[in-house]
Amino acid sequence: MTGSDGPHREPGSDVRAAGSASERAREEEERAVEQALALVGGSSGPGRSDRSGGSGERQSRSRDPRAPWDSRDSRDEDLNARRSNDSHTGPGSAPHADRSSGSDPCDGRDSDLRDGRAAPAPGREQPPHPDRAFPGDPGKTPPPSWDRARAVAARAGRGGAPATIRLPLDRALGHVLAEALGALTDLPSFDTSAMDGWAVAGPGPWAFEAGAGLLAGRGPAAALPDGTAVRIATGARVPPETTAVIRSEHAHVDEARGLLHARRSVVTGQDIRPRGQECRSGEQLVPAGTVVTPAVLGLAAAAGYDALPVVPRPRVDILVLGDELLNAGLPHDGLIRDALGPMLGPWLRALGAEVSGPRRLGDDAGALRSALTSSDADLIVTTGGTAAGPVDHVHPVLDALGAELLVDGVAVRPGHPMLLARLSPDGPYLVGLPGNPLAAVSGLLTLAEPLLAGIAGRPAQDPYRALVHAEVHGHPHDTRLVPVVHRPGRAGGRDHVAPLRYNGPAMLRGIAAADGLAVVPPGGVRSGTEVEILDLPWAPATPWTEGCFT
Repeated sequence: MTGSDGPHREPGSDVRAAGSASERAREEEERAVEQALALVGGSSGPGRSDRSGGSGERQSRSRDPRAPWDSRDSRDEDLNARRSNDSHTGPGSAPHADRSSGSDPCDGRDSDLRDGRAAPAPGREQPPHPDRAFPGDPGKTPPPSWDRARAVAARAGRGGAPATIRLPLDRALGHVLAEALGALTDLPSFDTSAMDGWAVAGPGPWAFEAGAGLLAGRGPAAALPDGTAVRIATGARVPPETTAVIRSEHAHVDEARGLLHARRSVVTGQDIRPRGQECRSGEQLVPAGTVVTPAVLGLAAAAGYDALPVVPRPRVDILVLGDELLNAGLPHDGLIRDALGPMLGPWLRALGAEVSGPRRLGDDAGALRSALTSSDADLIVTTGGTAAGPVDHVHPVLDALGAELLVDGVAVRPGHPMLLARLSPDGPYLVGLPGNPLAAVSGLLTLAEPLLAGIAGRPAQDPYRALVHAEVHGHPHDTRLVPVVHRPGRAGGRDHVAPLRYNGPAMLRGIAAADGLAVVPPGGVRSGTEVEILDLPWAPATPWTEGCFT
C-alpha cells in the first residue's frame, strides 16, 4: 500500500533496517573504544572526555577518513608526537590532579589531559601525526626546533642597545663590561725588581755600601755606576743603568772587603720587570662583554681604574602559579611543595640577573594580569599555566594584553610547553616555564639563559661536545635534554659524560647531581657518540654522583 507520505516499504523492513543500523553502530562504537583505549594506553573508557581549554568547553574532533589508524605502530607514533602538559609537580610527585590523568609522565606516552586536549570519545579520533597539533589549537603551526628557539631568544635579548652605567669597583662584580677595558698606563709603569736581592751594574764582583737600600714605593734612585751594587726590595724602582738583579740566595756578601759575589752566572735583565712588560698604555686588556670577575677587578685596579663601564644587570620578576602548591611542610591532601620558587631566584642570579623574591599568585587570571602590567622588570618568569588546561591562564592573559608571542612551544623534552613573549614593544619579556621542575630547568636553559645573556651584553658561549658513555634514548621527533656528569677518562681514554637517572620532567634528583645537560637529538644516541653539552652555571669540584644517581 502506498500513501502520500512516502514510498511503499516491505513488512518488517523497518525492524531489519533498525537492527542492521544498530549493529553497525555498535561495531563502530567498539572499534572507536579500542582506538581510544590505545591512544591513552588503556586508561580511559567509553565516553571519557575532559575540558580542553581555559574556558572549560568540551572539544571534539571528527574522524578523517583519509588517514585511518591502520596499526598500533601508527598510533604509538602519534602518541610520541603529542605534547604533554608538564604541569606543576614537586620532585617525585604526581602531576596536579586537574591537569593530568595520572599516567606516568616518564613512560613516553602522554596522558589524555597533559596537552590540554580531551581524550577521543567513541567514534571520534585524534588527527594523525603529520598535523602535530599543539595544545588547544589543532591547526597550530608545529613548534620550532630547540636550536631555533634558543636563537630566537638570543636575538630578542640583543634587540636593543645595552644601557651603560659606571659602577665603582666594589659594586661592579658580576656585571658585564659595556666597553673594552683599555690600559690607562704602562704596566708596570717603571722598571721594577721582581725579587729581593741586589741591583748590580756591569761585571762583578761589585762594591756596595752598607745601608737599607732601595724599597718599594720610593722615588727614582740615582744611576748605578759600573761595578757597584745596592740592596733592593721586590717592587722597588730599579736604578738607571742596572744590569740585573741578583736574588739574595744567589749572592755572597764579603762584609770585610765590601764586595758582592754571584754564586751563579748573571744574565742581563734577570729578575727585572721592565716597564710595559704586561701592557702598554691604550692596549686592550679585556673586551666588551666580559663578565667582571674578581681577577678582572684586580686588573682594572692595577691599570688605574676607580669605576667600570658596565651593563646594568637584567631585572627579573618571578611569578609562581598554581593553587596546588605549598610553601612549607610535607605534601598532603593533593597539595605539593613548590620546588620552583626556591630554585629559580638563585639560578637566575647565577645567570647575572637581579631577581626579586618570588610572588605566588595561584591560579588567578586577574592576579596574573595585574602582576604583568605592574612589573618594571626586564624579564618576567612564570611557572606553570603555559598549556591549554582549564586553569592555564598564561596564554589567555597574554592574548588579552596584546603580547607578541615569539616562541610558543619548543620541540624539546622535557619542557615543550615553554614560551617566550614580549608584552609590548617597550615592555618586558616573559618566559613561561612549565610547572614540572626539570621541564622548568629545560625552559631556563632554552629561553631564559640566551635571552638574559643578550640583554646583559654577554657574548654567546661557544658550544662544545663530549662523548657520552651510555646509550641515551631519544624522543622520536623532539630534542631531549638529559642531565649528565663529567667523568675523567681511564687508562689514557678521553673524558666523557655519563647520563644520570631520575631525569623525568617532574624530577630534580638527577639535575641536582649534574654539572651539565646533554642535548640528545631525535631518536637518541649510542654509547661513544659525541653530543652537545650545556654547562650549568655551577659545577661540583668533586663528582659525588655515584650510586643511585648514575
